[in-house]
Amino acid sequence: MPKIQESRIAEALKTVIEPDLGRDLITLDMVHDIRTDGDNNVSFTVVLTTPACPMKESIKQACIDAVRASVPEAGAITVDMSAKVTGGCSHHGGHGHHGGLEQLSLRQVKNIIAVASGKGGVGKSTVAVNLAVSLAATGARVGLIDADLYGPSIPTMFGLQNARPEVVEKNLVPIERFGVKLMSIGFLIEEDTAVIWRGPMASSAVRQFISDVDWKELDYLIFDLPPGTGDIQLTLVQTIPLTGAVIVTTPQDVALADVSKAVAMLRKVQVPILGVLENMSYYQLPDGSRDYIFGRHGGEKFAKANGLNFLGAIPIGSEVREGGDAGKPVVLSHPDSITASAITRAAKEIARQISIQNAMASSGT
Repeated sequence: MPKIQESRIAEALKTVIEPDLGRDLITLDMVHDIRTDGDNNVSFTVVLTTPACPMKESIKQACIDAVRASVPEAGAITVDMSAKVTGGCSHHGGHGHHGGLEQLSLRQVKNIIAVASGKGGVGKSTVAVNLAVSLAATGARVGLIDADLYGPSIPTMFGLQNARPEVVEKNLVPIERFGVKLMSIGFLIEEDTAVIWRGPMASSAVRQFISDVDWKELDYLIFDLPPGTGDIQLTLVQTIPLTGAVIVTTPQDVALADVSKAVAMLRKVQVPILGVLENMSYYQLPDGSRDYIFGRHGGEKFAKANGLNFLGAIPIGSEVREGGDAGKPVVLSHPDSITASAITRAAKEIARQISIQNAMASSGT
């Protein structure tokens, strides 16, 4: 029996279209190491654009179906799924907000995501922390910067109130917890010390979190921005080569009015908005019904009205606060809760939007 030619397998896989990027896996160079043996067994690796790909299983099945249909004599078909996160071209002149930082320590950082909100109290830090931990759990290399200098909460949420970063060769070494590399002003000041800084001082402190921290290689660096649209936010979005921003809101009108300002600011400085994430969307009662405490679908309607992606709705639950207070984010402390599931889905959707954006940028569309 003649051995199956690898080229036939490649030909079959040309019929498998990556659903988000709209092109076939071979053209996208996502298929590697095609092998066939004397028993007609077939194996190959599909390299996705993020380990958090929500389509992983359906792409794998589509590959098996395509080979079966095209090469009926194939024996066992083994598909290894791996991932290599793509990076935007922002670091090399993409969005033009540089300020000379990219040659410092961001060269090895593929994607920088700002998590922003128009106002305080919408659970932005909780969302940023859980998104970071969710992405890290998929196998991605993730960093998180607590840029909220006046109310740093990340040390508490990770149970690291007394942690102090080491300094190696004049660079701060980020503290690692739950697979996420962390930096916060909270690691550098005493816990009960108020930070009373004017805008320029605060902005330069945040700049140092980038230029003077040894992040090494990261797939995603998440910035937990302070709430609002003031000096620090503007400085950050103008100096850092951001891949995009995620806007966190709650459903009620007063929060959405402030979100409009955040959207306007980001659009003004040409930062791509990856989408809107609605937090505290509803409370699930013991009988499974939902109580929409703060109004219904406000974030989703806002996203639609403004031509933005809706990244998901995260319910409110006591386990979120418990996790934050205990220093173990809810996606780890209550992984089976509806809140953890919603955050995990949102993290995958954000990774998906980044992959789409990077693919469009590299093809010049």
